[in-house]
Amino acid sequence: MFPERLDAPQAWAIARAMMDGFNRHYRLFRAESARAKHRFETADWHGQQRAQRERIEFYDLRVKECVRRLDKEFQAGTLPMAVWHEVKLHYIGLMVNHLQPELAETFFNSVTTKILHRTHFQNDFIFVRPAVSTEYIESDDPAARPTYRAYYPQAARLPEMVTAIVQDFALQRPFEDLPRDVALVVQAINARLGSVKWRTNFQIQVLTSLFYRNKGAYLVGKVINGYAELPFALPILHGERGGLIIDAVLFGEADLQMLFSFARAYFMVDMEVPSAYVQFLRSLMSRKPRGELYTALGLAKQGKTLFYRDFLHHLKYSSDHFRIAPGIKGMVMLVFDLPSFPYVFKLIRDRFPAPKDTTREQVKGKYLLVKQHDRVGRMADTLEYSLVAFPRERFSDELIAEIQQHAPSQIEISDRDGDGRQEVIIRHLYIERRMVPLNIHLQECFDAGPQDAQAQRALEQAVAEYGNAIKDLVAANIFPGDMLWKNFGLTRNGKVVFYDYDEIEYLTDCHFRRVPPPRSEDDELSGEVWWPVGPRDVFPETFAPFLLGNPAVREIFLRHHADLLDVQFWQSHQERIRAGHVYDVFPYDVQRRFRAAAPLPISQPTSVSGAMP
Repeated sequence: MFPERLDAPQAWAIARAMMDGFNRHYRLFRAESARAKHRFETADWHGQQRAQRERIEFYDLRVKECVRRLDKEFQAGTLPMAVWHEVKLHYIGLMVNHLQPELAETFFNSVTTKILHRTHFQNDFIFVRPAVSTEYIESDDPAARPTYRAYYPQAARLPEMVTAIVQDFALQRPFEDLPRDVALVVQAINARLGSVKWRTNFQIQVLTSLFYRNKGAYLVGKVINGYAELPFALPILHGERGGLIIDAVLFGEADLQMLFSFARAYFMVDMEVPSAYVQFLRSLMSRKPRGELYTALGLAKQGKTLFYRDFLHHLKYSSDHFRIAPGIKGMVMLVFDLPSFPYVFKLIRDRFPAPKDTTREQVKGKYLLVKQHDRVGRMADTLEYSLVAFPRERFSDELIAEIQQHAPSQIEISDRDGDGRQEVIIRHLYIERRMVPLNIHLQECFDAGPQDAQAQRALEQAVAEYGNAIKDLVAANIFPGDMLWKNFGLTRNGKVVFYDYDEIEYLTDCHFRRVPPPRSEDDELSGEVWWPVGPRDVFPETFAPFLLGNPAVREIFLRHHADLLDVQFWQSHQERIRAGHVYDVFPYDVQRRFRAAAPLPISQPTSVSGAMP
C-alpha cells in the first residue's frame, strides 16, 4: 500500500547507494564491451574469449558489493518493511531520467532478494512488474551516439552509401579490398530486392555499434522500402592476408535468428540505451522474445527478469499441468515441462546411479562452464534460478512423487507467502528452450518407413547435423562426453544442439587413444573392455556400436562423418588448439560466404582460418 509520507530518514540514502551500485556495474559492463572493438582490430581472439567469460561474472560481483555496503552502512537486514517500501519509491524517482531503468530495476531486485525473506518478494518491495517505461529513451548529451543512423541512398550511388556505412564505424584496421566487398554487398542487395521499385522512403537504418563475438564483428540494420522492411547483417572478419573483409550478407528474420541464437555466446555491444537496441532488434526478429535479445546482448540478468515475467503471464492465462518431460529419463537431471510453454525445467537429482560418478557441485560446475564458454550454436543456454515457486494445483501428483523420490532435497510444498495457497518451491532449477530429442526424431523417421521420401530426407539431415554439431563442439575445445542421440535436440530451424552437460570436458583435457591390439584369442572374443582405461581416456573407434546400430543411420553417418571414429581426427584438433589456433565456426552456412570457392564436404570442420597470431 502506498505510504502517505516518505519519512524514513535512511530510505533515500539506501536507494541512492543501490543506484550507485548499479551505475558502477553498467559503467564497467559497458567499458568492457567497448574494448571488444580494439580486441577485434588487433586479432586478440583469446583476449576476446576471456573478456566474454569474465564479463558474465560482473553482475554478481557488483550485487555482492552492494549488499555488503548496505549491511555495513545501514544494517539493511534489520530494517522494518515500511522502510523497504519507501526505498523502492525513492528508487523509482531515481529512475525517471535514467538511460537504463529496466536494468536498474533488475539490479534492485537482485540486491533486495539477497536481504529480504522471500515472503516479501512482491511488487510492494521489488519490481515484479516494471515501474518505468523504456519507450523513447534518448541521451541528451550532445556527444552521445544515436542508437541507429539512417542513410538515404540514390540507386546509382548505393555503393558510395554502403561504403560510408562501413567507414562510419571507424575500424582501426584496413580492409583488404573494401570496393570489392562493397560491390558484392550491393550485388546481393540488388539480387534480393530484384525489380522492386525504390519508393520515396527508401533508406538503410544501421545500429551504431558493431556486435562483437569471438572472431567476428557484425553490422546490423534493415532496408526500408515502402511498407517492406528487410533485416540484414554484414559479418566482418579478418581475411587471409591480414586485412578486414566483409564475409557475407545475411538477409531476413531466419538469418538473424541464427545469428542471435540461444545456443551462441553473448555479443559485446557498446550501448548507452540498451532498451533502444532491443526495440530495434525486435523490428528485425518479431518472434524473438525480448528476454532472449537482452541475453544475447550480454544482459543475462535482464533476460531472466523478462523470462520470469513472461512465465508468470503464461501461467495466469493457461490451465495445463506440469508433467514429467517425454523421452528417456536422465541419470543426473530430472526434467519436467508444461506442454503449452516452450521450455523445460531441470533439477539435479539427489543421487546418481552407477556408472555416473559425480556430485551436485560438479554438475553445477559443468553448467557454469557452458554458460561462460563459446557455445558455437551447438549448446543450449540455460537460465538458472533459486527458490522458484509454482502453484501446487498445476503440478500432477505423479510429478510431485517423482521429485520427492529422486530429488527430495530440492522440493518444498508449503504456503510460505501466507496467502492461503499451497506452492511447490524448487530450491535450484535450470530452464532451457524445449527441443525435440534427437532419438525421438530419428524414431519418427524410422516409423515412417523407407518409402517415405520426406522422412528419409529428414533422417539424412538429422544424422549429418548430429556429426556437424560434434565437430563444431570440437572446434570450440569441447568434448561432449556422452554422445548418445538422446542428449541432443532438434531446434525449429533444424539445427542439432547438445543439452546434457554433466560429462562434458575440454577437448584438450581428454586422452584420445586407439584400442590396443588383443593380447590373446580370449581378448579378441571378449565382450568386455579388457584394456586399462583412465578417467579421461576416450576410444573413438568404440563409438560405432553405441551410436550406429541402425543400418540406415550407420550408412549416413559413415558417408558424412567417418572421421569421427578415427583417433587422428581428435588428436589433430587437440594439437591445433593447444598451439593457440582459434577455429572459425560461422553462424551462417559457409556457402553464403562471398569467398566460398568450392563446397566444403559436410564431414569437414567449418574452420577456414590459419593459426592465431
